[in-house]
Amino acid sequence: MTTPIAYKVNPALQATNSPPIPLAGAWSALYTPTPSAPLINLAQGVPGAPPPAEFQRRLAEAAADPVTTGYGDLRGDAELREKLARDLEGAYAFEEDKVDEEKEVVLTAGCNLAFYATMVSLAGAGDEIILPTPWYFNNEMVLAQLGISVVPLVCQAPSFQPSPKDCEALITEKTRAIVLVTPNNPTGAIYTDELLHEFAELAIRRGVALVLDETYREFLPSRPHTLFTTTPWRSYLIHLFSFSKSYAIPGHRLGAIISSSQFLSQLNKTLDCLQICPARPAQKAVEWAVEATREWREATRDEIAQRQKLFKELLEGVEGWEVSTGGGYFAYVKHPFSGVSSEVVASRLGQYVGITVLPGTFFSPPFANIDDDRYIRFSIANVSADTLKKVPERLVKLNELWESLPAPPKVDGKGFEGKGSSD
Repeated sequence: MTTPIAYKVNPALQATNSPPIPLAGAWSALYTPTPSAPLINLAQGVPGAPPPAEFQRRLAEAAADPVTTGYGDLRGDAELREKLARDLEGAYAFEEDKVDEEKEVVLTAGCNLAFYATMVSLAGAGDEIILPTPWYFNNEMVLAQLGISVVPLVCQAPSFQPSPKDCEALITEKTRAIVLVTPNNPTGAIYTDELLHEFAELAIRRGVALVLDETYREFLPSRPHTLFTTTPWRSYLIHLFSFSKSYAIPGHRLGAIISSSQFLSQLNKTLDCLQICPARPAQKAVEWAVEATREWREATRDEIAQRQKLFKELLEGVEGWEVSTGGGYFAYVKHPFSGVSSEVVASRLGQYVGITVLPGTFFSPPFANIDDDRYIRFSIANVSADTLKKVPERLVKLNELWESLPAPPKVDGKGFEGKGSSD
């Protein structure tokens, strides 16, 4: 029995969508796995294997060091900030005007916290943030909690590339920032250097920030873009990064923000309230890992790229299923069932054929047309290539079962069933 509370909860928090991952897990809990047909979890974007043994040993060693039990610099330890600055300069081919690790780099307890701190520092209740859709659901949740208005920038299928022209039409006097994620979560779409320059020019011209989340940048085969070297990036750019995916340490919660000293001097006030300092054992181990694990990270990048290629080829042999975009950890797949929401299809994938995935409804506001809701996110980094090879037969099985399955629940006029609430 739940005892009612006698106090009130923040209404903005109550209005925020619940984390959707548990709902996908609930669908799959209805599936009965067998030794020959185990559950295949392609839902959450998590590394499919742990980091190298020496890295794990150094993480344990750092955790046992009494020095790391004390408070550190709220910006993150100087040694890792310096290593990250040099790594950034290599990744983006800096030749001059390099990053100042003392004033232009801060480390955070994960990239989600980096985003939260950035939004608190940029906008207040009633201000507006332009967020391309499909969006990373935690980004939308943050803005809802803070009372910041989300302005959706619809990225059209099948490429899911954001339009600078459409974006400019959405900018008002209340707009504080444009948020881009590349390679994208959830679609896997990769934004070209030319497109990013168009958004940079737009941000400068209209006097708004460009928040660029590059959590998956290390999974690109070449330089992600030239914004750092060919534009006045300090005047408009806020770059977010995560060590979780490329270093395979999501549980250690370590991210970063690179931006102008003027902005970060204000953002540091929020970090002093949100984290005081990032967890220090991970910082100490990652300081070593930046250079020492580079070859392993590059091999992982190549392996993920091969998995993307394999997955696209595998689905070409399954009637009605199509990979529209793919990059980094994710592939965005169009399902074959016209007039049926992605949430219904994802729930049936979990319950009847044992594939856990996330539907497009988790990443979007309500759809005006149910036939626009035809996309599902598959996280191809979670499992081995051999496991991915089992997916086509499961999709074929769902196709064969489809007409015999119970009718899906009724939805409202927009073909929407709840945007992923786990309640």
